[in-house]
Amino acid sequence: HDGGYVPNGGKKKRRRAAVKENRKAYVSMIAARLIFGTMAIFRRLIPLSSALLAFFRGLLGSLVLLAYTALRGHRLQRIEKKQLALLILTGGVLGVNWIVLFESYNYTTVATATMCFYMQPTIMILLSPLVFHERLTARKLLCALAAIVGMVFVSGVAEGGAGGVDDGRGISLGLCAAALYALTVILNKKGKNEDAYENTIVQLAAAAAVMIPYLLLTEDFSAVRLDTRTVLLVLLVGVVHSGAAYALYFGSVKALKAQTIAVLGYIDPVSTLFLSALVLHERLSALGILGAALIIGSALVSETGRKKAAA
Repeated sequence: HDGGYVPNGGKKKRRRAAVKENRKAYVSMIAARLIFGTMAIFRRLIPLSSALLAFFRGLLGSLVLLAYTALRGHRLQRIEKKQLALLILTGGVLGVNWIVLFESYNYTTVATATMCFYMQPTIMILLSPLVFHERLTARKLLCALAAIVGMVFVSGVAEGGAGGVDDGRGISLGLCAAALYALTVILNKKGKNEDAYENTIVQLAAAAAVMIPYLLLTEDFSAVRLDTRTVLLVLLVGVVHSGAAYALYFGSVKALKAQTIAVLGYIDPVSTLFLSALVLHERLSALGILGAALIIGSALVSETGRKKAAA
């Protein structure tokens, strides 16, 4: 052997490969978050009911992920009945969450609905002592209180009203969507199947399946108009916002630290706020911007604080 030259060269190659993989993971995660952040804008552009859009999103997303895993040579494993039932339940809750969130965009501004939805980390903080028997630290409690104050600012109550009945309904639906999403997080934490792609395929399919009886009972299919523009937008939401975004997300998770993933997660609401102002010409008041900063900041501080404590 030549005095360790080859092994050293091998280490450099492995280091370069690791740096390249990490960089690729960063780009993939940021891309996924930016895609998720544009969902609200596309919902506003699609003239379909929230339930019908949720159905197409779940169906197309599951099919795209199924095709993606097949192309990668990933074989789906048999899931235990109890785990399968939990995944189907979680998917059903996810589908209802989509409907409620999409409806909130119909009644209030995208910015306000988004900030209501991002109360989910605060809901998790308050529920964690009951659900996961975690200690509610002073840091977490202060973060929760800051987010609640932020929510009051965003809602407009502090400025003399929430902007009318529709705004109030949109805010209520946004908070309800946050609670439903918190429930999906709780159910996911109780699951034991470690294959993230497999879990997501089942959950997206279940989200679509749970829509079928609801659509049959409530949807006026004779009034549905699927012109070329609508079809293309629905395909974009199903293929890109569900299938591709989840593929990018799960493809980058293993190469990134948990705290990095948590921090990058706040690209979603920030990009949504920016795009709602740029594309839809929506504006938050100065107090609303402060409220948004409190909600996002409190969730971020709570998350990074938890990761540091666990390290």
